[in-house]
Amino acid sequence: MRMLVSKAALWPSVILTGAVLSPAAALAQAASDPAATVPSIRFQLPENLSPWGMFMSADIVVKAVMVGLAFASVLTWTIWLAKSIEILVARRAMHRAIEVIDRARSFAEVTERLARHPEAGAMVSAADEELRLSAGALAGDGVKERVASRLERLEAAAARRMIRGTGVLATIGATAPFVGLFGTVWGIMNSFIGISKQHTTNLAVVAPGIAEALLATALGLVAAIPAVVMYNLFSRWNAGYRALQGDAAAAILRLISRDLDRGALDGRGEHRRAVTAAE
Repeated sequence: MRMLVSKAALWPSVILTGAVLSPAAALAQAASDPAATVPSIRFQLPENLSPWGMFMSADIVVKAVMVGLAFASVLTWTIWLAKSIEILVARRAMHRAIEVIDRARSFAEVTERLARHPEAGAMVSAADEELRLSAGALAGDGVKERVASRLERLEAAAARRMIRGTGVLATIGATAPFVGLFGTVWGIMNSFIGISKQHTTNLAVVAPGIAEALLATALGLVAAIPAVVMYNLFSRWNAGYRALQGDAAAAILRLISRDLDRGALDGRGEHRRAVTAAE
């Protein structure tokens, strides 16, 4: 009799347990009682993940990094445009000057034709000034050495003038990736701070900071890669321009040496304007 009573007492609990554990019963209970349903959590990603949207939603430090990298990129292309025009114009002018010097028969002819030349005029003037200062010199070799010294200094000055400004490209190419990396690290730090504050690792919290970090890295590469390429290009162009300067200086020295050997320079170091009969 006791066993029947205990079994009868256990039936309600078994029935209740079956109602809780049965999926069909759970679904039926959820359909009949909407309030008993578990509330759903929806995570939404930021609507605007374009570069401008990421910039506007970035932290003030990341914004400063992006603005600095954008300015560096604009400066790089500005230097490229200005120096390209300067070097190309100077190389064309030097080619024309070398042609004039090669066709000349005496240094006096070169002095007349290239007196106002933008590039070779300074070299011709320096050589002419040294010839005047060396008036009455007994040894022609000493005169040629002093003229060569003046021309070498002019070549070095022209090379320094042409390379001026390209050091900025080297600086941008070397530092821009690290500046972008700083923005990356800062953006990732902000992402972890957001995770710790909201106690969640969902994509809606992590994605904006990671996107801002990657954008800073991309801007650093956009500024650095062209700067390095342009710096190497200008280095080659400057080397070619300095070679042209050397060719012009060598041609001027050859003319002076011929004039000295022919006696086309008088004792006062001044040039005879007329061509000698032997010429």
